[in-house]
Amino acid sequence: QVQLLESGGGSVQAGRSLRLSCAASGPPLTGDSGHTLAWFRQTPGNIREFVAAVNWNLGTTWYVDSVKGRLTISRNYDKKTIDLDIENLSPEDTANYFCAAAETYGARRVDQYIYWGQGTQVSVSS
Repeated sequence: QVQLLESGGGSVQAGRSLRLSCAASGPPLTGDSGHTLAWFRQTPGNIREFVAAVNWNLGTTWYVDSVKGRLTISRNYDKKTIDLDIENLSPEDTANYFCAAAETYGARRVDQYIYWGQGTQVSVSS
């Protein structure tokens, strides 16, 4: 079973950058195409939304259109981490950020993800 642990959240001022990291542990993330690892975010009273994903083996990335150019997802194969770099933070980025793993290549839906971390809170002040 894959286990995921997020870190890097906190309170930051608008305009700054932040790196979230997700440490994956458990069985190696292998398979024909490897798992897809993603970041989602959720605010109180709202649904969990897809932000970005990366295929573990191939490194292919996907982003929600609204964050393209400002967020970068990457994987560190040696450290088994999935990082999310967020530039030019705005209060609209305030959310609980979750790391997740799916067996489906390029998965974007919450129901496609099997493994979830506990989340890390990001709060951006103006």
